[in-house]
Amino acid sequence: MHRETVFIVDDDASVRDSLSLMLSLQGFATATFASGEDFLDALKPDWRGCVVADIRMPGMSGLELQEILRMRLPGMAVIVITAHGDVAAARKAFLGDAIDFIEKPFEPPQIISAIERARERVLRRDASDTIEKGLGSAREKLSEREGQVMELMIKGLHNRHIAKELGISARTVEVHKARVMEKLGAKSLVDFVRLVDRGQD
Repeated sequence: MHRETVFIVDDDASVRDSLSLMLSLQGFATATFASGEDFLDALKPDWRGCVVADIRMPGMSGLELQEILRMRLPGMAVIVITAHGDVAAARKAFLGDAIDFIEKPFEPPQIISAIERARERVLRRDASDTIEKGLGSAREKLSEREGQVMELMIKGLHNRHIAKELGISARTVEVHKARVMEKLGAKSLVDFVRLVDRGQD
C-alpha cells in the first residue's frame, strides 16, 4: 500500500467513487472501504496516510473507527466527514485528534486542504519516530556512567553540579560529556538539546 494513501471509508458508494476519482486526479493514492469493519479487517501495521471516514455508517461509526485507530495505529491521521453535523460530534472528533470535521457536501479545495494537513502531520510523526529510535539506539551505546551524566545534562545541570551529584571530578564529567556527545552524533550543545527535545516530542 502506498505510504501516503488516502483511505476513504463511507457506506455510500457514490461518495467513495467520486471522492476517490477527485483525489486520484490530484495525484493522491486512494483505497476505498464500505465500512469501518472492512477497513480494520484489511488494516496493516505499516500503513501510513490518512483516513477520511463518514460518521454515520451501518455498524461502526466514523468516530468509533477514529477511536480504535488512535489505539491501534496512532500514526494514522483522521478526517471526519458527515451529512449530519452537530457540535457534540465535532467536539468528540477534535478531542480524538481529528485533522478536520467536514460537512457534506464539501468543495474539493476543502477536503484537499485537510488531506495536505494530514500528510504534514504524518510526516512530522514519522520524522519524530525516526529521531526517537535513533536516540534510543544511541543511548544503548552509552555506559552506565555516561547515561547518568546525560540525564543530568538534560536537567540542565552544570559540570560542577553533575560532579557533585555523581561524586566525580569536573574533569571526569567533561570526558563523559564528550563521549555522550560523540555517541549521540551531537556536534554542539545546541545539537544535543535539539536531539533530546525532538526525541521527547
